[in-house]
Amino acid sequence: MRVVIDRLEEDQAVVELENGEFQHLSRRLLPAMAAEGDVLVIEIDEKETERRRNRINELMNHLSEESI
Repeated sequence: MRVVIDRLEEDQAVVELENGEFQHLSRRLLPAMAAEGDVLVIEIDEKETERRRNRINELMNHLSEESI
């Protein structure tokens, strides 16, 4: 998904979504150098997501084994 920074307002950024809608985001979510007119790409990091899911499953399995 691509969003365009429409404007920056104090601690908020107003971004235009691909469907033309506007949303407010916390400026803390943006790269430090982001400016009005910049196009941002939001995507899922599939490798990191899988790594985290596997880690959570390992921890849950470990907890299950300990409670037996």
